[in-house]
Amino acid sequence: MGFKRVKQGMLALCAAAAVAGWGQAHAAFPDRPINVVVPTAAGGTVDIVARIMAEKLGAELGQPVVVINKPGAGGVVGTQAFLREPQDGYTVLFTANSNQLIVPWVYKEAKFDPIKDFSPIAAVGEVPNVLCVNPAFPAKDMNEFMALVKANPEKYQYASAGAGTLNHLLGVMLDQMGGLRMQHIPYRGVSPAMADVMGNQVPMLFASLPSAVEGIKAGKLRALGVSSEKRNALLPDVPAINEAIPGFRGDLWVAFYGAKEAPRASIDTLHQAIRKVLADAALQQKFDQLGVTMMHDGPAELAARQQAEFMQWKQVVQASGASPD
Repeated sequence: MGFKRVKQGMLALCAAAAVAGWGQAHAAFPDRPINVVVPTAAGGTVDIVARIMAEKLGAELGQPVVVINKPGAGGVVGTQAFLREPQDGYTVLFTANSNQLIVPWVYKEAKFDPIKDFSPIAAVGEVPNVLCVNPAFPAKDMNEFMALVKANPEKYQYASAGAGTLNHLLGVMLDQMGGLRMQHIPYRGVSPAMADVMGNQVPMLFASLPSAVEGIKAGKLRALGVSSEKRNALLPDVPAINEAIPGFRGDLWVAFYGAKEAPRASIDTLHQAIRKVLADAALQQKFDQLGVTMMHDGPAELAARQQAEFMQWKQVVQASGASPD
């Protein structure tokens, strides 16, 4: 009888130890490096912010956070590659709303649903686009621009990084909301588009603030308006476009997503770590230098934001007739 009791006691202790060990293993996330898939090329706005965040998160989590660029097809290549990864929380996606919410309406081969196929973690930052013109362009401000372009339908052209990109659709929105009729000239990327605007081959384009600010400050581009709700501190003298066209807004924002079946504990841990990183004053200063406005959306707020924008962009894409071809 004594032996039986000892045996039962030992089994109970083993069971308790197993439960404790299981809990410790799950509480230890992360216990190995985390990969961050970025579905855009290195050097762009999304990649720059991803690398800043990866360094800070690595220090906060005590594990390396490694950025892996997988560009192609407007973000389709990288996003699909992310969805094929194990859904264990150790691979996350860092992407822009343009890649996540516009691309599925433009590319038939996208084959992902931004609402159903991901677990939102946190939005990190918002970047305005800037309506830039060549310095020789006749209009000196937004009001002159609107009057000139409206009086000359089909005369003026705007460049973009390609059909269906955010800077293309901002031009479509400008036409729709401003009563304009401009011609769209698609390029293969924002760099060649901007080069031709600087060279006065095409008079204007929308470009993200980090990519355009150097050309603006050097006098190679003239900024007429920003796409954010308010003026940006990096260009305080440049008005928001909605000062001339009420309701106009089209920012690029970047966010972290986990896989749909990722453990809830990993999503929560990453969200809390991102919150702590975003509270760092040095990071705030770095974002200010880039023209990035910090965001603090958690999983629920990010989910609501993307749900609303996804349907808005559907309407703009349908009106534009955008196609990657």
